[in-house]
Amino acid sequence: MKLRRASILIASTLIAALALAGCRQVATPQPRQQGQQPGGQLVVFAAASLTDAFGEIGLAFEKSHPGVTVKFNFGGSQQLRTQIEQGMSADVFASADQKYMQELVAKGLVEPPRDFTANTLTVIVPKNNPAGIKSAADLANKGKLVLAAPDVPIGKYSRQALEKLATLYGSDYPKQVEKRVVSQETTVRQVVAKVALGEADAGIVYVTDINSSYRDKLDTIPFPQEANVRATYPIAVVKDSKQAGLARELVNLILSPDGQKILAKYGFLPVKEGS
Repeated sequence: MKLRRASILIASTLIAALALAGCRQVATPQPRQQGQQPGGQLVVFAAASLTDAFGEIGLAFEKSHPGVTVKFNFGGSQQLRTQIEQGMSADVFASADQKYMQELVAKGLVEPPRDFTANTLTVIVPKNNPAGIKSAADLANKGKLVLAAPDVPIGKYSRQALEKLATLYGSDYPKQVEKRVVSQETTVRQVVAKVALGEADAGIVYVTDINSSYRDKLDTIPFPQEANVRATYPIAVVKDSKQAGLARELVNLILSPDGQKILAKYGFLPVKEGS
């Protein structure tokens, strides 16, 4: 009888041990299946002129990466550069200016950048054009003008274009235009808004900005081709990114034919070979 009870006890103990082992086996985490994407938030610092195009690219990226949210911080490239230097959390930086990107490269704050698109300039006027501005020459003697500040990429490019126009309209032309400037903005979108709302009679912006939400309130006056300026945009992953893998995937999307198609839809130009 004692032997039988001992056998039953041993058998019960063995069954319990096997059951516990089975439970542990079921609870073991499984490796991520191929094709699954990590969740989280991707923070992109981008030049204000990219607002509409990057908004669409961000939605496309979220669709192909379930659980991922792309958050944008749009602004002047000079402002975004400073924010990254000061340690604000960012995963990707897309600049409208090579200078500010290279400053971050020199400080070791971003991975090697790649040029991904380009832009050119145009003059905008309100739809009713109250000052009667018909050409770039009129900027020197008609209406109130709004420009971006010189440290803003579009502000720098605008003044480069004005200097080029001096060969057509006379050496005093850039100074005469500057005298008609009533405000200097920190982003290109602020220039667009002031002209669209009638707070100025003309402004100089990127060609792509006519596609903004104010497009029905604006007309464009092209620069003479020989005086226009081509702006090349670089993009880079921020070295402190906590989502570096996802950040590189987003950059690859932007550089891909699909990303370039979206940029072209909003008026952006392909990067020239060798630029």
